Amino acid sequence: MNTLDWTHIRAFLATAETGSLSAAARQLGLTQPTLSRQVAALEANLGLMLFERLGRSLALTDAGHELLPHGRKMVEGANGLSLAASAQAQSIEGTVRITASDVMSAFVLPPVLHQLRQQAPRLTIDIVAANDIRDLMRREADIAIRHVRPEQPELIARLVQEATAHFYAAPSYLQRRGRPESFSALSAHDFVNFGDVQRSIDFLTPLGIDLSKDNFKIGSNSGLAAWELVRQGFGIGAMADDVVKHSSGVERLLTDQPPLRFPVWLTTHRELHTSRRIRLVYDLLADYFSGK
Repeated sequence: MNTLDWTHIRAFLATAETGSLSAAARQLGLTQPTLSRQVAALEANLGLMLFERLGRSLALTDAGHELLPHGRKMVEGANGLSLAASAQAQSIEGTVRITASDVMSAFVLPPVLHQLRQQAPRLTIDIVAANDIRDLMRREADIAIRHVRPEQPELIARLVQEATAHFYAAPSYLQRRGRPESFSALSAHDFVNFGDVQRSIDFLTPLGIDLSKDNFKIGSNSGLAAWELVRQGFGIGAMADDVVKHSSGVERLLTDQPPLRFPVWLTTHRELHTSRRIRLVYDLLADYFSGK
């Protein structure tokens, strides 16, 4: 028998308690087909039939009745583990420094920081909003969120997300310059520079966007300032969709084109294995970016 999947056990318990797949799916916030697959996967893993259908409802088989109390004990154990972990988190104190770009710090991180404040109210979080790569080895930060993987073997790096981005512009710019209908048409437009012009040109060239420094007449090494220039109608900018969800005043361009994709790396030093406060923050950030 393979190792049991907790989500399958949870699906079994919810179905047993509610008596139907639809009710269990609503309780767990799942679709009915997803819940049905999880129950079927558990039955296949155990080699047992746990339910039989009676009209529109489900009834436990003898095997299901026998396993039900064991499943409930697992829930009690999981709840106890959660409570113990919560108590541990409540007692954690000290400072953790997180470095991320200024745009991510302002628009993406606040929801997870609210979660962190609730779980570890005695912990102090220092956000180092910087677009350059801070050196974790020199302890300029404890955790870094970046789009490139660090090369130092002393650091721990985890790919937590493949983020997406699109091109955006303000309505005032589009009214003045027109709306581009293809990647190649972007070559005739103004762009806002987010720091390194040549890096932007090199990134966009393979997409068929033929740009030169003449396309970048304004910009800033501050991501927040550059994004505001886009919102104020100075030109087009590529921006992460997660940022735009928390912003306003722009329109997505080329909606029929696939998104730009880029990695999000979560990095820390090996003290992660010995520091409770860094471990707590690292794990919470990892779950947040991976959508758990």
